[in-house]
Amino acid sequence: MNDAQVAELSAWITEAGLAGLSEGALLRGFCERLDAAGMRLARVTVVIDTLHPIYEGRAFRWRRGEGDPAVVEYGRTNEGDALANWQRSPFYDLLQSGGSELRRCLCAGDPADFPIVAEHHAEGMTDYLALVNRFAADGTIGQMDCVYSAWATDRPDGFGEGGIAALRRLAPFLALAVKCASLARIAETLVETYLGRDAGRRVLSGRIERGVADRIDAVMWFSDLQGFTRITDSAPPEQIIPFLNDYHGAVVSAVHDGGGDVLKLIGDGTLAIFTAGDRGTACRSALAAAKQARRRVAELNRRRADEGLPTSRLYLGMHVGEVFYGNVGSENRLDFTVVGPAVNEVSRIAAMCRSADRDLLLSAAFADAFHRASPDAARRGLLVSVGRYALRGVGRPQELFTLDPGLDAAKGLSQ
Repeated sequence: MNDAQVAELSAWITEAGLAGLSEGALLRGFCERLDAAGMRLARVTVVIDTLHPIYEGRAFRWRRGEGDPAVVEYGRTNEGDALANWQRSPFYDLLQSGGSELRRCLCAGDPADFPIVAEHHAEGMTDYLALVNRFAADGTIGQMDCVYSAWATDRPDGFGEGGIAALRRLAPFLALAVKCASLARIAETLVETYLGRDAGRRVLSGRIERGVADRIDAVMWFSDLQGFTRITDSAPPEQIIPFLNDYHGAVVSAVHDGGGDVLKLIGDGTLAIFTAGDRGTACRSALAAAKQARRRVAELNRRRADEGLPTSRLYLGMHVGEVFYGNVGSENRLDFTVVGPAVNEVSRIAAMCRSADRDLLLSAAFADAFHRASPDAARRGLLVSVGRYALRGVGRPQELFTLDPGLDAAKGLSQ
């Protein structure tokens, strides 16, 4: 490649990064242009760590003639086979040595002394180059402190010194564009993980001004676990976090599968909302999610009991009404949540599960909305009154409902 081609590709990857192309699109466009310029790339891999509760990072693998790169999200590499594979890679060797480049010119007789290099050699590759483009300390996020890239060609004479020099010059531009795309993905992951899916999307769209809130009509879900305080007092401390993770996993997945959004995890409690074009649809979605949550908690209890671990029972209250949905807090610490009397009422309804000896209680407003949207007798018969109860902090007694235990709870709950 000549200087003009290098400058042209540098300009393209810069513009593509500013335009917000995904990592895969950046890599494909970059490699295809390099190949067209005579580099004759055959295999390219770009790897970058991330900040994610499950994955350690992502790898993008481009092969000539195969279109979009394959994307691999990999888990933790600090133990077991994953650690062993990582320690056998050229990238690990570079990190240990502090180097930034490792080349194996196979057509010139260099050794295939790493498993991945031997694999490339077996596929007909003639030259292999591994690069590490590191970030300054202030530019790291979590374990994301560099971009790894590996380049291979099947040209009979390898990359040649000119090709290696071009890759050295161009790789930092690609690394910077990939870093920018990955940071955008990290921001989306973090806000949706910690704020909830819908709240996260609203924040990323610019809804971050203090005091800005929308008035919405929603079904509110508040659930907690029976005997959590007793369990925390009696169980070994190292069991508490796995206990919460197990039960939150069952509840949160049910809410998400039912189309709801989890806004808060408060110890053993879960605050969620369901919104739809009308109250009846939102109520049906919430009840379907409740059915799934109860089923998953029952399955979880059977597994934990078999393992000799403490179990619990899900208490769930649901209500429907208008709430304010938006930013609340101080100038330096905001929370994106729902506020209003209906939020207070749903937590009180859930607290009445113990007194009413029911694991699910629904407000009269919820029952009314569900019945209005469910005129057929099968659906109307699903909900039965359990009586009127005085709710702490609420002015007058409320009639509460539950699913009729004598009927199949699955009837009438499909969307």
